[in-house]
Amino acid sequence: MDGLDAADLLAAQRRVVAVLSAAQVAGGVGIGAAVSVGALLALDLSGSAGWSGLASTATTLGAAAVAVPLARLAVARGRRVALSTGWLVASAGAALAVVAASARSFALLLVGLVLLGVGSASNLQARFAATDLAAPRTRARSLGLVVGATTVGAVAGPNLTRPGASLAGVVGVPPLAGPLLVCSVAAALAAAVLVVALRPDPLLTATRARGDAADDSVDPADAVDPADAAAPAGPEPRRNALAVVAASPAAVAAFASLVTGHGVMVAVMSMTPVHMDGQGDGLELIGLTISLHIAGMYAFSPLVGWLADRYGRIRAIAAGQVLLVVAAMLTATAGMSTPQIMVGLVLLGLGWSFSTVSASALLADAVPAADRPRVQGTADLFMNLAGASAAVAGGVVVAVAGYTVLSACAAVAVAPAAAIVVGRLVAARRSAGSEHAMAGPA
Repeated sequence: MDGLDAADLLAAQRRVVAVLSAAQVAGGVGIGAAVSVGALLALDLSGSAGWSGLASTATTLGAAAVAVPLARLAVARGRRVALSTGWLVASAGAALAVVAASARSFALLLVGLVLLGVGSASNLQARFAATDLAAPRTRARSLGLVVGATTVGAVAGPNLTRPGASLAGVVGVPPLAGPLLVCSVAAALAAAVLVVALRPDPLLTATRARGDAADDSVDPADAVDPADAAAPAGPEPRRNALAVVAASPAAVAAFASLVTGHGVMVAVMSMTPVHMDGQGDGLELIGLTISLHIAGMYAFSPLVGWLADRYGRIRAIAAGQVLLVVAAMLTATAGMSTPQIMVGLVLLGLGWSFSTVSASALLADAVPAADRPRVQGTADLFMNLAGASAAVAGGVVVAVAGYTVLSACAAVAVAPAAAIVVGRLVAARRSAGSEHAMAGPA
């Protein structure tokens, strides 16, 4: 691999994106199924809407707990080992959740959902794997393609509630455990695809191609297009990941957008099935609503990536912030209107897509190559901690004050990250204006 030229690396990048996308399709089935029934199963076993929010909390805590370890494993053993390990743990977690449903054990269910959340961590880190060999000018597009591939499985997953119940009857487990059976198989399939086909490994290939094997990471774009090189070739001193982020205003904007966007999305999304169930909507309608929400999250990601490459990461992030606010206000004012809730959930997913795809690409642009894997893992850690906190708070707020208040709080929560992004836009425009003034007339 040390002898790979630019053409070889570009071919490897195309293969990496294709394989990652295939794994995302399989893994997305499990994520969608877990989202649709996790809160309902927790409600059934606990008997409390307040406790039902712990379902999303458990999965996001599982994802948070392994975000940095998975990044370290990727550095040491490559993306193939790290991502496939995450999906295998998720498969075991889904199987354990089925056992918990059969045993009527809420505590065991939470353990299973924590392990299942490891799959969400692999799903998130796959987007960074798509950038290991990508040139900066196409980084967001590659990332968006992999995120978008989750659409097929993630949209199908929530609609497996009824077929899953039928499957559950065949194998003798509770109806709500049926989709989790499908989740376990799908996660195992995602791991198998990565183990067999993710060759060459993108992170290890990028490292060797750049001749920086002793370093934790590499700017893979340097090997693809030397003109785009932005980081020194030699190893750099290790720094705390948060210190790396703090040193770059662009990285701060990306980090804040990732954390806030994910937290707001999880808060509203995780409690929507409980709210809809409380107002008498059936499982099929709840599943359809979550499917449309997940389609908003993933289906437009390739387009979002193209827009971020074409018009700039910050502008795309700002669009995501606006969409998140509009979505939260729609669900806050929906009352008993299921169609308005559905529209709000679609826009909520689309806002998440703009924020996550664009901010992830900006984060890769803004930090030195040697620091990227650790910064990316830390970003995912804080994203999932925000999601876990939002899910817990969401359950409490809905139990005490209702879904309307939760949605209104979510709209307000976007403000801090939006302020950082707007500040970054203003600073960029002032910088551009100063450069133009210094240049003078042509």
